[in-house]
Amino acid sequence: MAVEVVRIDKWLWAARFYKTRSAATDAVLGGRVHLNDARVRPSKEVKAGDIVEVKVGQLQWTVVVRGISAKRGSASVAATLYDETPESAAERERRVAELRLSRPIGADLSGGRPTKQDRRRIESLRRAQRGGPTGR
Repeated sequence: MAVEVVRIDKWLWAARFYKTRSAATDAVLGGRVHLNDARVRPSKEVKAGDIVEVKVGQLQWTVVVRGISAKRGSASVAATLYDETPESAAERERRVAELRLSRPIGADLSGGRPTKQDRRRIESLRRAQRGGPTGR
């Protein structure tokens, strides 16, 4: 027997938009998920052909439901559960590029706490931006 409908919070979790089912439920309750242009509750059922708008962080996804699954599988399986609209993909890629360009100076240096050398480079860049002296 194939599953034809599933709760929207389970589907969002199975499609890997959210890491946990409770995070998906909170997103639906918080109004960050719309089904067919309407705000819904976590128990609302999703079926193939529905249009789901999901906001994850600062990114907005508009997808058409292609498959139904109540179980979380691999990322490759999750990608077959929906098709993103071309407009949504273009807008999301533009937003990602915009966010990448707006990162603060030095955010891409090292993973954690900056080293003394990193800190000196950051301060040098900041002084250059303010138009101050660049030497020590």
